This record gives sequence, structure tokens and C-alpha cells, in this order.
Amino acid sequence: MDNNAMLHGHEWKIFARFGLHNPFWTIQADTVIATSFILFLIIIVSIYVHYCLKNEHSKVRFVALQYVQSFRDLVRQTLKSAPQNHVSFIGSLFTFILLCNCVQIFPTLEEPTKDLNTTLALGLISFFYAQGYGLYTHGIKNYIKAYFDPFFVMFPLNVVGTLTSIISLSFRLYGNIFGGFVISSLYTTMISGSMILQILALVSGLNIAILLIFGLFEGVIQAFVFSMLTLTYLSIEIMPEDEDSDGEIS
Repeated sequence: MDNNAMLHGHEWKIFARFGLHNPFWTIQADTVIATSFILFLIIIVSIYVHYCLKNEHSKVRFVALQYVQSFRDLVRQTLKSAPQNHVSFIGSLFTFILLCNCVQIFPTLEEPTKDLNTTLALGLISFFYAQGYGLYTHGIKNYIKAYFDPFFVMFPLNVVGTLTSIISLSFRLYGNIFGGFVISSLYTTMISGSMILQILALVSGLNIAILLIFGLFEGVIQAFVFSMLTLTYLSIEIMPEDEDSDGEIS
């Protein structure tokens, strides 16, 4: 894989026929294909799990319930309560990012999160979710008033500080995943030119180690970090709130 292909991947310029050659109109094919595959996988697994939930003795049912319970506990520890909407959002966010980070275990697919467009979109989703609930919790007057605390002149800094959460979330995820992708690509390029190196890498288990470190392990860590930061920003916006919530999961 040459440097240009590694950095830009495959591109679709479907608007070129209309004279639109700007990069804004260019679609990253690898990102679209991988994201579509992940969404399709989530739908299929969700349907299967929904079917298994009807069987009280199903092992899949037990795993699914424990998976949801882990997010319920995580939200409760941060927000002092576990509203169903927040548990669903954080769980869905973690699951999607985890699959995006680890999708390279499937041949020919690359991580959508190595594309800044994907991580920026995720950052915006987290930002608007947290700000939306902050506005809903405190009301318009108190929400706007918070930007002028403790002094009126702090308004610009408070606005900038809030907006930087988008950059913090998106660029952290993008940088870590893209860095791992570059290292994995350089490793693959290095051993691809020698049959001896390929055999040694296979026999020594180095291939599996690279996949586990820069694929599964890093993918889990970065998905957890993104979810925890989102939950932290959410707690900042909606706290203080009553520990008991009408929307809490029983």
C-alpha cells in the first residue's frame, strides 16, 4: 500500500460529472462500506438477541442482560441514577464505536473511525446530546445564565470551553485509531515484500499480536474512553439533579 492510498483510501467522486471536484464532494468509499457493514451487523445481531430474550434459559439472553447491566452501573456511578435514555445512548455509542474500531478483523474492511468525518460526527452527536439534556434539565434561562458565571466577561471563554469538547472527543478518537492504522499498514507493507518475514511473523504469532493490540485492545479502550468522556460531559451539564429519576430502570 503506497502512502497516498494509506492516507486517503478509495474515493468516490460521484459529483465530478457535475463539475464538483472539491474534496467536500468526495466520498470515502472505505468509510461508507465499513459503516454500512457495521450497521447491518448491528441490525442482524439485535434481531437475533431480541428472539433469544424470549427464552429464559438462553445463554445469549444472559450475556445481553449482563452487557446492558454494565452500562446501567456505569451511568449510575456517574450520574447517581440510571435513566433508561442515558443508558441506551451510552450503550449504543460504545457498541457502535467498538465495532468501528475493531472492524478490520474482517478482511478488506478498514476502521471508519480512522476517518475524521466519522469521529467528528460522533463528537457532534455527543455534544448535542449533552447540551440538549442540559437545556432540558435547567431550562433556557438557567442554561444561558451558566455561560455568564462567575462574571459577565467569562461568556466567550465559557462558550469556547464548551465547544472544545467536540474537538477533544473527535480528535482523540481519530488520532489514536488512525495512528494504530498507520502502524499496522507499515507493518503489513514491511513483511509483504519478503516470504521469509511473512512466515516468521505467522509462526511467531506477531500477526495476531499486532491485530490484538492495534485492533481489539485499542478498539475497546478508545470506545470506553469516548463513552466515559461523553458521560462526563453529560454529568457536567445536567448535575446537580435528584438522585432518584422517574426514568430510572428498575
